[in-house]
Amino acid sequence: MNPPIRILGIDPGLRKTGWGVIVSEGSKIGFVACGCVESEAGLSLAERLRQLYDGLSRVVHAHAPDEVAVEETFVNRDPQSALKLGQARGVALVVPALAGLDVAEYAANLVKKTVVGVGHADKKQVQMMIRVLLPKAETRSADASDALAVAICHAQHRGMRALVAQMRVG
Repeated sequence: MNPPIRILGIDPGLRKTGWGVIVSEGSKIGFVACGCVESEAGLSLAERLRQLYDGLSRVVHAHAPDEVAVEETFVNRDPQSALKLGQARGVALVVPALAGLDVAEYAANLVKKTVVGVGHADKKQVQMMIRVLLPKAETRSADASDALAVAICHAQHRGMRALVAQMRVG
């Protein structure tokens, strides 16, 4: 049997970036921790991004994940909001990369389909399934639930990703 893998899921956002850590061993998953890193709205964009960087760095240091999964952002109608969200997502990608961790990315629809069974599930459906799949999880926000969903999606798809990577090399 494969050794347990600690997975950090990240749901990027400029105001709140959700994070969730699970352990995956074969087909079993277990809850470790979850929460949100928040930035202060009154600060400059650079300071807010620094707050996200510092907070995610603390999460990576505290929970020592083996692998990281980040949700891809959907295109927003407001270009300014989309740009700011993209910058927050950049922080979510670079923090684990600087820690030497492999980072996978998953579309929001795939995350929802993996966890709920429907690609267009709403946040309440995702939260409900997180409570079913990880009964010990104490999610206080939809952002933390979404991050746990990203981690679960990675746990389900990581084997296929490794197989595809091997086929490209071979």
